[in-house]
Amino acid sequence: MAVTGNGTGTGTAAGAGAGTGTAGGRGPLAGVRVVELAGIGPGPFAAMLLADLGADVVRVDRPGGGGLAVDPAYDVTNRGKRSVLLDLKSADGPARVLDLVERADVLVEGFRPGVAERLGVGPADCHARNPRLVYGRMTGWGQDGPLAHTAGHDIAYIAVTGALGMIGNPGEPPAVPANLVGDYAGGSLYLVIGVLAALQHARATGAGQVVDAAIVDGTAHLTAMIHGMMAAGGWQDRRGANLLDGGCPFYGTYETSDGGYMAVGALEQQFYDTFTELLGIADRAPARKDIARWGELREAVAARFRTRTREEWTAVFEGTDACVAPVLSLREAPDHPHLAARGTFTDFGGIVQPAPAPRFSATPVSVTSGPARPGAHTESVAADWGVPALLPKEA
Repeated sequence: MAVTGNGTGTGTAAGAGAGTGTAGGRGPLAGVRVVELAGIGPGPFAAMLLADLGADVVRVDRPGGGGLAVDPAYDVTNRGKRSVLLDLKSADGPARVLDLVERADVLVEGFRPGVAERLGVGPADCHARNPRLVYGRMTGWGQDGPLAHTAGHDIAYIAVTGALGMIGNPGEPPAVPANLVGDYAGGSLYLVIGVLAALQHARATGAGQVVDAAIVDGTAHLTAMIHGMMAAGGWQDRRGANLLDGGCPFYGTYETSDGGYMAVGALEQQFYDTFTELLGIADRAPARKDIARWGELREAVAARFRTRTREEWTAVFEGTDACVAPVLSLREAPDHPHLAARGTFTDFGGIVQPAPAPRFSATPVSVTSGPARPGAHTESVAADWGVPALLPKEA
């Protein structure tokens, strides 16, 4: 599998570097210390991104686990981190976390509102030990509001923001976009943005603060352009009726003769002209701006795509400005020639996974170690961070 290149930190032998842990990488966040209180979903992903960027991330795992039903050896969201085991409900658990906090720049937690405070590791407790700390809070509903204390998952958060209702075919239930839109785009990425902004503020002023990253807030923020288009009359508040939601026949997906799919995004006139020419319908395609004939145009496009396989159509459009690409599966994506050439995916420790992003000219980033096994780095963290109390008491 061609997944090397461009400084992506590709591993060699299976298991190489897996779970060894480091004291941070060489990226732009080298020297930044992060405490992550173990959780699932967007919190760990955000901490992984900080680790990818070079931060020394220490994950505080609870004895007995509590994460997703995934073997920790394969949990890529814990790559590049180190792990210590601490029971926050034990007599000395909170004190040990505060010992780490005193030496940290950032803390990331994903408990329900009020839980960290009850455990003795809330913002007030942490800032009493380290006023410069950036305290990042990751929740679905946020720290306040009528639903703040209720349970939820990605699909509910994106549902109430209007994002889920935009996705799918008209007359059919909304399509579920995995947990990418809410957990990771609206949650993790906004938490990281907030943490980095607050870290800049802390370094400039000496004052830390709390970052309240709610998935509902971030997901709603992602729809900013759509709200502008709707206010201007350029977007209908229903599925499959707009330029970017599959309603447009030259922005959507089409089945090929072998059951594969091609994605078309020929929005601008010059790209559309190239698309219809290569598809072979330039002489009979209805005018692209005649919305009343979009149904006819869609049928013409669909009929042509059904005449060849996905591989054949890929060869027709590859390298052109038609804005057409094959729809690949997760296993196929790393072998795409462009992604392989860029090293967009990497094989580290025998696990094919996305390489760190984005890229930096002066401080390149790479995968430095495999998923952190719970409690595997107590000794190294105790030594590097100067917290000997993390070590087990001798009998």
